[in-house]
Amino acid sequence: GEMSGTSLGYAERLSWRDDVGGTLGDPELSEPDANDLEGKIDRLAELFRDAKDGVTVHTGAGISTSAGIPDFRGPKGVWTLQKRGEPIPPAKCRFDRARPTPTHMALVELQRAGFVRYLVSCNVDCLHIRSGFPRDYLAELHGNCFAERCEKCGAEYIRDFEMPSVGFKPTGRRCVAKKGKGRCPGELMDQVLDWDDALPPKELRAAERHSREASLSLVLGSSLQIIPSCNLPLKTVRGGKGKLAIVNLQATGKDRKADVVIHEKTDVVMAGLMRRLGLTIPEYVHVDTTRQWDKTFRPLKVDDEGGSAKRARVK
Repeated sequence: GEMSGTSLGYAERLSWRDDVGGTLGDPELSEPDANDLEGKIDRLAELFRDAKDGVTVHTGAGISTSAGIPDFRGPKGVWTLQKRGEPIPPAKCRFDRARPTPTHMALVELQRAGFVRYLVSCNVDCLHIRSGFPRDYLAELHGNCFAERCEKCGAEYIRDFEMPSVGFKPTGRRCVAKKGKGRCPGELMDQVLDWDDALPPKELRAAERHSREASLSLVLGSSLQIIPSCNLPLKTVRGGKGKLAIVNLQATGKDRKADVVIHEKTDVVMAGLMRRLGLTIPEYVHVDTTRQWDKTFRPLKVDDEGGSAKRARVK
């Protein structure tokens, strides 16, 4: 099979570690009773309506499985199968042809409608950006397979093709941002973290601040096992200020801190939430992302809290 261009290009390049830590292949759960499920989605809608300081959303691989991209820790996850010595799952579509899911599109509308204040994602599949979610309100903590940034001026380029490397290596292209009368001469680097890379500091600080200040943190499709991103939703509930809601097929280590835990596919829950809030899930319209995103990436101004670089690790 032609592996480059399938969604596992990235998973194969990320140096496999025998110890990815955490749990792999935990059973997927479901809501035993349809009325229970509806009641839980009612509760989620109520939490959204009551969130006077807005909702910070935290997304993981589970929101992209319906786009044909395998997850890592599910029963048929990339790492679950690698650990068992089985072949990794075939991608259902080429990674660069994957389309944002109803969950991705619902988040675009929830942001536009004023419910979602910030989106924190550990996904590298570019589907949040392709969906049209505003870049300034998005932290991509583990990077993006389709992005490259200038090491000099920080301009970010989103491409319709995958980068060939991970770990912030030069891609062979140069920046074209205007600088005075000329162009910035910087080299472009891939933007996907390898195991020991530090998380992007500005985006991590923004994610921490918005998690602290939100009235509600909503976790979608994440088993919450990679530090520090898995601890961000807890910043919302600390000191009893905000609430936590978790939508994931597997149990997570933070379930007991949550006001509501829903074991169901995120697309199902988001459709129910949008209906209750009187909102429509927008259609995805494919645009030429390269043109749209050739501009300097300036994340939201965040209070610089300093501190040393944080690296992603498993608990």
